[in-house]
Amino acid sequence: MTCTRSVDKGCSKGLLRTIVDKPPVPNLPYNETQLHGLFKRYDTDHDGRLSRKELTSAFHSLGSIFPGWRAWRALHHADANKDGYVSENEFQQLVNYAVKSGFLLQ
Repeated sequence: MTCTRSVDKGCSKGLLRTIVDKPPVPNLPYNETQLHGLFKRYDTDHDGRLSRKELTSAFHSLGSIFPGWRAWRALHHADANKDGYVSENEFQQLVNYAVKSGFLLQ
């Protein structure tokens, strides 16, 4: 294997071989623990609940094509007391919704 002219400068045959020969990583679904941790990280105001804006950011990071719509659906699904937030005791419903939506690790 040789380096092409466009990458000759600083190209190491060993490094290039490692990059080229590396098998593709399969896209696996997030598990419940990973999703719970991800949603907790998006509680940016640290009030123990997720607003629609925070949910939109979380679904954007998950790769949702329409994160605002996905956040609205998640609120509709998980917000049992209809206060407009997903609180700690509603997180499991949020995680269940996200698992069913089939988001994959990137």
